[in-house]
Amino acid sequence: MIKFLLLTLLFLAQLFGETTLKIATYNVENLFDLEKSGNEYDEYVPNGTSEWNQQTYKIKLKNITQVIKDINADIIALQEVESLQALLDLRFALKQSGLYYEHYAIADKKNTTVKVAILSKLPFVYAQELAVTRTLEHRNILEIKFRIEGKELYIFINHWKSKSGAESERIISAKALIKRAKEIGFDKNMIVLGDFNSDYEEFEKFKRKRNLNDTDGITGINHILGTIHQRFEAKETTAAKESFYNLWYDTEEENRYTYIFKGKKEVLDNILVSPTLLKESGISYTHKSITPFEKEYLFKKDKPYRWEISQGKVKKHKGNGYSDHLAVIAQFRVAK
Repeated sequence: MIKFLLLTLLFLAQLFGETTLKIATYNVENLFDLEKSGNEYDEYVPNGTSEWNQQTYKIKLKNITQVIKDINADIIALQEVESLQALLDLRFALKQSGLYYEHYAIADKKNTTVKVAILSKLPFVYAQELAVTRTLEHRNILEIKFRIEGKELYIFINHWKSKSGAESERIISAKALIKRAKEIGFDKNMIVLGDFNSDYEEFEKFKRKRNLNDTDGITGINHILGTIHQRFEAKETTAAKESFYNLWYDTEEENRYTYIFKGKKEVLDNILVSPTLLKESGISYTHKSITPFEKEYLFKKDKPYRWEISQGKVKKHKGNGYSDHLAVIAQFRVAK
């Protein structure tokens, strides 16, 4: 039913002079190149005992290419890309498969082990990095400005600190992001997406994990970015001033996941929008279009078919799998 509704909306958009824009975010799980930098995880040292080599790298590129080609987004945000070379290799593999992303960028000013990046069919005005801290603990955020049909759109690609760290670590990224968003202005079109390592209701979920709650209940995604107590569909919500709306509320609860841990569905990846994108003018979010990307081949034993590495004394790449995350997709309309 939802698929039929989206096809109907697409037809009506074309009929009345609108462009449909598909935007996705995908944590590709450790896309490392074959150039030794000294910052790799041990199992990704090129041509070492873990067998991260030309053969396994090609398989990883081929598998991630399959996913991205099947998504076929106009703009796709990526997390866990090691380097510009890895991004270019992925882009080339996609081109060989028939999907060409002319425009690309990566946040590589800080020498973190993995980075965020973007592939786009559409040109952008600029891509710049938003520094969170000077330390390697916090990855830079990638800010991209588009001008589509004369309308401005800002996209922020995030990969916040994992839950090996407490919530205060993620709040640091959230504060840097909200500061920049306020500089741009919440009357502008802004999409904030990526791997936040945070549930859409993190303020509820992390109460059960005392090691994470070092902030007296305050969370980056909910309190700092203003996504707390929303719980209404996009067409029914009125986002508070200077806050974002989490698109996960615009689909059924059973569809809200990108990760499975111990058999339970979890959200780590999110797409948030500024209030102006909820209005049906200019650039606007297409109601009920957010969805995890759930192709059958992406699952193994009822959980995402992650890239497989043996867990023996010497970890070795098996040359199977995709990512431990599912991609997330949302659609937008651009009035001409």
